[in-house]
Amino acid sequence: MGGGEPVNITSDSVRFQLSTEGSTGGQPERTLAGRVAAELHRLILRGVFPAGSHLRIQELAERFDTSAMPVREALRKLAALGLVDLVPHRGARVCELSLADLEDTYRVRLVLEPLVVAAAAAEFTEEQGRAAHEALQRHEAFLAANDADAARQAHTEFHFLLYQAAGSRWLLRSIEPAWQNSERYRFSSAHENAYNDRSHEEHVELLNACLTRDPQRAEAAMRVHLEGAMSRMRAAMTNDEGTQ
Repeated sequence: MGGGEPVNITSDSVRFQLSTEGSTGGQPERTLAGRVAAELHRLILRGVFPAGSHLRIQELAERFDTSAMPVREALRKLAALGLVDLVPHRGARVCELSLADLEDTYRVRLVLEPLVVAAAAAEFTEEQGRAAHEALQRHEAFLAANDADAARQAHTEFHFLLYQAAGSRWLLRSIEPAWQNSERYRFSSAHENAYNDRSHEEHVELLNACLTRDPQRAEAAMRVHLEGAMSRMRAAMTNDEGTQ
């Protein structure tokens, strides 16, 4: 990765809206509603609140030891990311998982993320490479330790360290909703192993493309990564449906 000391990834260097307690634009999320949203988001990803389950405001307020207002705001945050449906006069529920939704989500990602990583590769620095490499190493270590929440955070940091090199706030904001929705598929217990089997070598190729400042290689690597992830999750979901 070149010489020099490794770059530390701080709490405000790569955070975005719901990666534990961050917000888009690198500013830490400090509101109670933001903390409730982050924890509820984590619980949805881990299947504590599975797809289709109702999210009752009073029950959530008791669970998080808060009033109803922060819970309502947290649900609005999650609805804006496409993770929760807000049904008038009927409350909220976790959005359903489906093949159609998976494919639609990845169509959006396939438009945006190859574009942003190609722009990032053109400007990529050795310092950014060291930071991304460190995040990738932590991702792999957490996966080996079966620490899914920490692995999710490190994976997010790896990708967004690459994307931030493009210098476009609007692209980052546009990527976030589709990214967050795809996380439900990637980290669902039924599909996670199918995703992780090949992702490491794809991550390495993506990082190397950026390090060599090769936009075309980076764009191609991102397409391979996203198409491979979608294929593996589609296959896992199809197999699950076939065995039900």
